[in-house]
Amino acid sequence: MSSEQGLSKVKPDSITNILTLRYDPSIKPNLPQKAWSDLKPSIQKPSIEFIENTIQETIKKQLSVSSVKKICIALSGGIDSTLILTLIKKAVPDIQVHAISVKFANSIDETESAARIATELGADHHVIHIENYLRELPKAISIIKLPFWDLHWYHVVKKSQSLSKYLASGDGGDELFGGYTFRYKKFLSLIGSNSTPLEKAKAYLSCHERDRVPDQEKLFGKKSKFSWELIYDTLVPYFDNPLSPIEQVFLADYNGKLLYNFNPVNTKILNHFGVESISPLLSEDMISHALSIPFQHKYDGTKDIGKMSLRKLLSKYNMEKLIQNEKLGFNVNTLNLWKSFGQSLCQEYLIDSEITKNGWINKEWISKYIDRTDLDVKYVNKFLGLLAFEIWYRLFITKDMSANTTLN
Repeated sequence: MSSEQGLSKVKPDSITNILTLRYDPSIKPNLPQKAWSDLKPSIQKPSIEFIENTIQETIKKQLSVSSVKKICIALSGGIDSTLILTLIKKAVPDIQVHAISVKFANSIDETESAARIATELGADHHVIHIENYLRELPKAISIIKLPFWDLHWYHVVKKSQSLSKYLASGDGGDELFGGYTFRYKKFLSLIGSNSTPLEKAKAYLSCHERDRVPDQEKLFGKKSKFSWELIYDTLVPYFDNPLSPIEQVFLADYNGKLLYNFNPVNTKILNHFGVESISPLLSEDMISHALSIPFQHKYDGTKDIGKMSLRKLLSKYNMEKLIQNEKLGFNVNTLNLWKSFGQSLCQEYLIDSEITKNGWINKEWISKYIDRTDLDVKYVNKFLGLLAFEIWYRLFITKDMSANTTLN
């Protein structure tokens, strides 16, 4: 285990994991790792009262200082952030709330839905307009010390710190309460009652198809020592236990991007800007309770609906009516980003890149695809991942790039 939540040198396993799974299980997580036994259902059904009380207690505890007059919340307009905003207003009625949403250029605009929710709950609404999502990537990577490109949280926290030193979010809702319904449905369609743990791990990977490309193994240079077996070794333990298949997915989700991408990345950005996180769904009591809930009370496979417990709680406050049926969260359209800024930036930084010169990435793979105008979204996402790797490499290895460099 590394003691740092970042990379100070190139570690082959870390790079291949980040570029294949979009997380690095070698970093030290802030949240507790969980074993299959932690997900063995120990209650008959979730207690909506317990969930509500725990969220409110966490909010009150973290805002116990009487001088706290205002708080920010990252408001996507989805179930998790709407619920947290609802309960902030119930727990601390007099506090001023600044709701922050992001509007990405040429992407689905969810800020109108968020605006309605903010108005309903008496929060001031702020919309961050981002034309070039990649512009401040060097600064964001210099903060997190990891080669990730999908860093909308940088923009949210940067805005938040000008309004309040407290930022609330619904982080953890998808992983703890069953929010990735589109993946569950596909996973269950790909496995059978006799599927082996390895077969289930491969099915799980195929449900995250935007994270990798069909010729993934050809992407890497010799130094990276890419191996599918090592990738499978990371995932197979989550599917080699007595849990039901869908609970095995919950286990893999919790111990994946939440532990080794979303949470450590968000925490580093918050710390950099001096902002305190309020994430009630990630409190110790909430994690333990959520993991013990039978999967039938998280995901309804017949109706393909998730987060059933949180939906019930929202309904109690008559807020579910304002939630869009399909929630994407803060979501940038990477195909449009590629056309507007991504392709030209990747051509500038990757054609003669340090990561190819030093044998980490295969230059022929880059040359094969980088000039294409009809790239599949998987390849676009992969190029953005390589761009992040190249920027990280120049910041921390060759040290010939400034964190204040902007990608225009």
